[in-house]
Amino acid sequence: MTAVLLMPLVGPMQSWGTRSRFQERDTEREPSKSGVVGLLCAALGRDRSEPVNDLADLRMGVRTDKEGRLCPDFQTTQKVIVASGGSWEDQISHRFFLADAAFLVGLEGDEGLLTRLHAALLNPVWPLFLGRKSYVPSVPLYLSDGLWANTGLRAALLGYPLLSVAEREEKIRLVLESAIPTHESRMDTPVSFSIGRRVFRERFVTTEFVSVGAFPRREDDNVSIANSV
Repeated sequence: MTAVLLMPLVGPMQSWGTRSRFQERDTEREPSKSGVVGLLCAALGRDRSEPVNDLADLRMGVRTDKEGRLCPDFQTTQKVIVASGGSWEDQISHRFFLADAAFLVGLEGDEGLLTRLHAALLNPVWPLFLGRKSYVPSVPLYLSDGLWANTGLRAALLGYPLLSVAEREEKIRLVLESAIPTHESRMDTPVSFSIGRRVFRERFVTTEFVSVGAFPRREDDNVSIANSV
C-alpha cells in the first residue's frame, strides 16, 4: 500500500550541499535527497555502513513555504597541514546556508516503511539537524497528522496547510521527483554513506509554482508552525 509521509524542515539556518569541495561549501535552494535520507538514518539509528537503498527509493517532493535568504559564512581553520607536507597554514572556508527558510518535505512509498519512519521521527535515536550539526530545527520533524494513506505525493503537499503565513509569497514553489528524465536533475540520491565511499546517483525533478490560494487555511491563520518559535 502506498502512502506519503510529511515532515517540516524549519529553522533559522539550513544547508543542503550537493557540490561541496574543500573550502567551498554550497547549499541548494531546497532540501537535498541525500540530506533528507541522512535525517531519516539518524532517526532510525542506522549506521553509515548500512544500506540506504530502501530510503533512497522513496519518491521525494519539497514544498517551499518560505524561500529563505542565501547567506555566506566564513570560517577559519588554523594550522592546516598542506598536501605537500612540511608546513602549516590558516585556511578560510566559504560556507553558504539558507536563513529563515521553511520547507514541507513529502516522501512517497511503502506504507509500512513510512509508518516506521513516522514513529522514528517522534523518538529519534540520534539528534536531527538541517544539513549541518549546528543547524538544529526550530520545530519537531514529527507531525501527528503527517502520515497520509492512499494519497499521492503532489496531493498530500497541496493538501497540507502552509507552514508560514507571515509575508507570504504570491506563489509557492513545488519540486517533485520525476520517474522520467527532465531538464532538471539533481546528483543527490545516496547509494552509500560509507566513509571513504560516499556515492550518489542522479535523479530528475520538475518544478511548478502554485498560488497560495490553492492551499487549505488553518483554523487560526494568525499562527503558523514557522513563526510560532
